[in-house]
Amino acid sequence: MSPIKDLNVIYIAVNEDGTFSQGDIIVGAVIFRLTKDVKVKSVSLKAKGDASAEWSNGDTKFISHWRYFKVKKYLVEKNDKDTVLPQGVNTLFFMFKIPECDMPSSYKGKGGRIVYMFEAKISRSWRWSSEAQKEIKFVSKSCPPTAQLMCPQSGSVSKTISGLSKGQVQLSATINKGVCSPGETLSVVAKIHNFSSKDMRPKFKLLQRTVYRCKKHTNITYKILFKMVGDIIGPNSEQTASCQLKIPDDAIPTLHNCEIISVEYDIKVYLDISFSIDPEVVLPLVIVPSRRAPIRPGEAVGQSEDEAETAETTSYSNVSSPAFPTGFGSVSTDPTQPSNITSGNSSQWPQGAASLGFSTPTFTVPSVQQPGATAQPAFVQGEQSPLYTSIYHYQND
Repeated sequence: MSPIKDLNVIYIAVNEDGTFSQGDIIVGAVIFRLTKDVKVKSVSLKAKGDASAEWSNGDTKFISHWRYFKVKKYLVEKNDKDTVLPQGVNTLFFMFKIPECDMPSSYKGKGGRIVYMFEAKISRSWRWSSEAQKEIKFVSKSCPPTAQLMCPQSGSVSKTISGLSKGQVQLSATINKGVCSPGETLSVVAKIHNFSSKDMRPKFKLLQRTVYRCKKHTNITYKILFKMVGDIIGPNSEQTASCQLKIPDDAIPTLHNCEIISVEYDIKVYLDISFSIDPEVVLPLVIVPSRRAPIRPGEAVGQSEDEAETAETTSYSNVSSPAFPTGFGSVSTDPTQPSNITSGNSSQWPQGAASLGFSTPTFTVPSVQQPGATAQPAFVQGEQSPLYTSIYHYQND
């Protein structure tokens, strides 16, 4: 039975909703309990962001993948001899800066997902590795061009009805704005001129369109998030129909900057006319996260998988901030501290966190030591540069 218990990755959520964005610094720790002193080859932490899409069409299966970044840091570095970790709770602190490049928000759907993740791994000689994962809820600061949508949006259509019921129908529709957040309510107004001999009903829909891509192939799904039916409009009459359309609280923000997945929205206003093609007006809608202001999206550069594998030792110099490099950083601001493991208190917080404006951690480490154990949790007091760091983009369809 493995002596490694309760392996977990924890971090401080700097935002109330527990999300992070590009450029944010994550301060956290890898925590585990040992039932005895254990020799380990290394303890590593990997951060990565991946998008994937998968669907079937008959006997054909389509799979696509896009990697936005992958970074690996050794919290206990590899040495010629194994490192002995003491019995009890061991805590290894880390800091990680999310790359400052254009990346899509976290997403999970039936045909694909975009996931950002921490993966902790304890390697031992001639033993199975112990692993744990912790998801990062990522919200992109990038938004599609929205300047033209901030103002009221409108559209109109005219249709001539032929056959037994002749006449003409004119429909115009307006929404008070084309950009909103989940939970907001939009005002939709439709003006109908029914110069025909038929009855008709105005209808309003909020339509979500999701597209999954694999090379030249696409899989498109539609979902109706809101629908309302107005009163009957009789022949040879004019009427104005209005609708208060609330965006669902759980609506997924518009996803535009992923290479293999996109989510878009339209408000559809149309007239239901029996035995006739329905005239309709389609108005685009952009849904943005509540706390994110639109900014100009950056550039995302893709690489092949082979190119990505050869870039494992690429530094972050091209995308990093001069004040704090992208990727994993030391938990200590004292350059005189050695790169080793020392005993300490699990409630102690890295010195580097205070210099970056982080307060006392909001999480607590439960007391999970074995009865009678006196060993204190261990943590990394100071660290050298990562043995291996990388950031890259690649697509593997």
